[in-house]
Amino acid sequence: MTGRRSALVEHLDRFKMPSTVGNSGIFLAASSSGSTCAPFFRGYLAMPRRTADLVLVLAQVVRTRFYTPPGMLQRLIVQRDPVITCGGGMLRLEGFSPCCGVYARMDLREEAFDADRMESGTSNVDFNPTMRGALAKLDSRERARLEVSAQGFTLTPQSSEAAFERRVKLPVRWIKGFVEVQAHQSRMERRFHISGVMGQRFLREVPGQSTPQPVWITPWNRSIRISHARIEGGVLAGGIERLRILREVARHATEFIIYSGADGATAWQLETGDARLFLVLSPQASRGLSGEGQVLDSLATNSSVTSRLRALLRWQADLRPRALADELQAGERDVRAALGELGTSGLVGYDLAEGAYFHRELPLDTSYLQRLHPRLNGAQELARTGAVELDAQGAWVRGRDVDYYVRHEPTGQWRCSCPWASRHGESRGPCKHVLAAEIVSGKGRADVERR
Repeated sequence: MTGRRSALVEHLDRFKMPSTVGNSGIFLAASSSGSTCAPFFRGYLAMPRRTADLVLVLAQVVRTRFYTPPGMLQRLIVQRDPVITCGGGMLRLEGFSPCCGVYARMDLREEAFDADRMESGTSNVDFNPTMRGALAKLDSRERARLEVSAQGFTLTPQSSEAAFERRVKLPVRWIKGFVEVQAHQSRMERRFHISGVMGQRFLREVPGQSTPQPVWITPWNRSIRISHARIEGGVLAGGIERLRILREVARHATEFIIYSGADGATAWQLETGDARLFLVLSPQASRGLSGEGQVLDSLATNSSVTSRLRALLRWQADLRPRALADELQAGERDVRAALGELGTSGLVGYDLAEGAYFHRELPLDTSYLQRLHPRLNGAQELARTGAVELDAQGAWVRGRDVDYYVRHEPTGQWRCSCPWASRHGESRGPCKHVLAAEIVSGKGRADVERR
């Protein structure tokens, strides 16, 4: 028995040359949406060994399946290409595990390099086995030069002129994951921090086997206490065995900062002084970050400021809804909805450390994005076909076999009586009946009438 194949999105990437390792240095092939071959970043790394270790953790995340559904044979894990963005005085590398339950991002701040060229750009870099081996051997005593362009991501000069072209199939779950993870992070709160030494001790004690139920964690006795019973002031965390991937790199940490959401999703920030590594864990290992529906409310809401907000994006590293609302003379709620909509195209991510969004442009085929949200598409169909009847307290929505009542609460929230909503509550976003009611009530997308 084999599991259902995950949907893939074909995206053509042209690599000017293959990833190579030779006597003259290290070259990571990359793609870019830009047509120029000029580097958009060039400089020397301040701490080559430490930076390489952080990059290797991210490379390990994007090739590690932390969960295999029952009944599905373990398939060969296809290598994924982490995305690297230069903008706002920072370099960011980010990617997902194949199961999409873990998101990793590494931020290199200006202190991490001595740059003589730094412009805006995005590439997805190719980490092949030979390249990972070369990174593992990088010596801190070397003067390592970093260069990022449409041609590649290089740590030392590379003279090869060969051209290499391949077709990359990006998993739909990964594309959706970029949208969902920024929504998860924007709702998280900073809970506590521990020293790097305490973090190392905790990671050595993290269980190697998956935990059948969530656990609670809290600082205790110069480490972190793990309990299967609720702890007052503790943080609900699911699938913490996935944190073991940080054990080797923890020696570089000056501190760890822990964030959490209400549903058991957590984020772990490893701070080194000039760089940060984030690991975001889904509420359970069996639950991915790609199908949660956390942004569907924003997508169902007609934000009149989306196009104006899009025009303001200039690769900023600090985009705050309140400040954007003031600049656009719009409501903060509309701005947040617009950020969620722009996130569907990979145009914004969220930085937990700064509590702000950042602009980047993922190398994706955006023509496919409308098909990534079947729940929203179903709601738009219900609204278009007249299946929603509003009344004073809410709306009746005609289902396939039965009608469902969607109540509009005094708090402004909508509650549905359908089995899906009863099973998941608010943990995975609204059901299609709630979305249809929002659309018809006048809060929906302006283009529904045209479809």
